[in-house]
Amino acid sequence: MFCLDILRLYHILSYFSASTRLATLPMHHLRGLSKCYPRSYRRYTTGPSLSPSHSIYVSKSTNPYFNLSLEDWLFRHKNPQEPLLLLYRNSPCVVIGRNQNPWAEVNLSEARARDIPWLRRRSGGGAVYHDLGNTNFSIHTSRTSFDRRQTARTIQEALRHYCDIPVSVNDRNDFVIENRKVSGSAYKIVNNRAYHHGTMLIDSKLESLGKVLSSPRRGMMKTKGVESVRSPVVNLREYSGDITHDKFVNGVIRAFRLDYDIDVDEEVQYVEENSTSTGIEYIHRGMEELKTWDWQYGQTPEFTYTFQQTFDLGTISAELRSKHGVILECAFACTDGAEKYSENMQRWSEWLKGRRFGFVGEDVSKERLPWKQGELATHGELGEWLHHSLVEIM
Repeated sequence: MFCLDILRLYHILSYFSASTRLATLPMHHLRGLSKCYPRSYRRYTTGPSLSPSHSIYVSKSTNPYFNLSLEDWLFRHKNPQEPLLLLYRNSPCVVIGRNQNPWAEVNLSEARARDIPWLRRRSGGGAVYHDLGNTNFSIHTSRTSFDRRQTARTIQEALRHYCDIPVSVNDRNDFVIENRKVSGSAYKIVNNRAYHHGTMLIDSKLESLGKVLSSPRRGMMKTKGVESVRSPVVNLREYSGDITHDKFVNGVIRAFRLDYDIDVDEEVQYVEENSTSTGIEYIHRGMEELKTWDWQYGQTPEFTYTFQQTFDLGTISAELRSKHGVILECAFACTDGAEKYSENMQRWSEWLKGRRFGFVGEDVSKERLPWKQGELATHGELGEWLHHSLVEIM
């Protein structure tokens, strides 16, 4: 037995890249040598059926609706006492946190112009941009054993010892290099299960990231939900010319096997998006739910939106309150000579109540606006302001 373990140790050390040294390898990565024989890293399967009974999954789909629903299905159906790893990439999209305001987090018009959809995920945290230059990881454990420092360490060791990139973890549990963020994290805990998932910027289009995550109305809204914390970001490619999606995935798989004592014979499950996987009712319903108004907009926490404009006729300001995507009230104040329009603005206030925020334009196209006869033509500038503030917000 002693000779067998020595032989296996030799194979493990010879399997590491030339840049990895035993002196720099964490001690917890040397335990259980008899279970970590490196041949396991070459064992993969894309079996005909999808089961939540395995430990390591890599999605071959780049459909964000599928991947987020796959992640939730694995989270809900895996044995809660067993660890699980999921890795995937998405085509360009914006993903906001469960308790965020899309109008405050996403430049919706910019995203639409770039044909970039946005989704609301099922975990908390802030808004992130995904594309094929960004790899997503998701580590699931039992609630009692969940430790966000340990899950972060797994990703950190994957980068340091298998990708040769000196990443650190800051107080927010973000992964940073020289105080620039390469990954953000979010968490979810339900009953007896928990997960830590996050992004990893490998070679992402940072210009697109900056454009679609800069809402022009962010400063005009006060939300009771979670606001994203803006941080400088950088791609891993700036620090390693040979880092790729596959290299990161392989590094995370190795680190996960060692940290969570995954058996040598446990195969990596490559998941295809096909009739078998999307035919799983839970996944199918999840994909459809992510696209509904009730989930995308109806889950938006309460917020206040203030806007004002000064015209030749005076100044008109508004304070609108919305919850779950519906306008609760909108109070207009007319000053500096605009007081004579107070009655008209009161009609607007009543007309807006109960309508879906951001979708007022649909109602405008179907109904007569609450103006007195001839007023819209007389004060077109006022109408344009209301249109810009309430209709063009999408």
